[in-house]
Amino acid sequence: MAIVEKELLEALSSSSILTSMITPAVLISACGTLIFSTSARLGRIFDRVNVMKGEVEAIITGKISYPEERMEHLRGQIELQRRRAQLIQKAMVALYSATLFFVTSSLAIAVNVAYGNSYQAWIPTLIALSGGLFLFVASALLLYESRFNLRFVYRSIDFIEFLEKKAEEYKTAPPPL
Repeated sequence: MAIVEKELLEALSSSSILTSMITPAVLISACGTLIFSTSARLGRIFDRVNVMKGEVEAIITGKISYPEERMEHLRGQIELQRRRAQLIQKAMVALYSATLFFVTSSLAIAVNVAYGNSYQAWIPTLIALSGGLFLFVASALLLYESRFNLRFVYRSIDFIEFLEKKAEEYKTAPPPL
């Protein structure tokens, strides 16, 4: 066996390849968890929009009280959900990009350990840092999106309080003659 083949076999059987690939694997797992939870957030938006669609249909058919106030409320709520969906979609792109970079960096580490030298060690690091940048962007987008969700909740509470106030007014109003 030639010396080059023996060195290659030793490099490939070395545990340093697997050890070096652990950090990107942890980051890949973190991205997977964020992708899963972000997909669930998008699903909740879809569910909320479907409920609001039902309310709009009830307003149109005259089956629900305070139609003007409800339509005004729903217009604002639907716009919030549209903005949330756009932010979540951008966050998903960033998360999938981060995952791609972390997988690539893991493979680059393996190739560098097996075939490279110390002068090329910066390449996997740069790739992993790029993944970290995309993970940062995704986190920032999700943080921003959560503010829209909070606004949605506050507006819903405000509208419930409006309906409670109207119900109290109805109870205390004198009966029609």
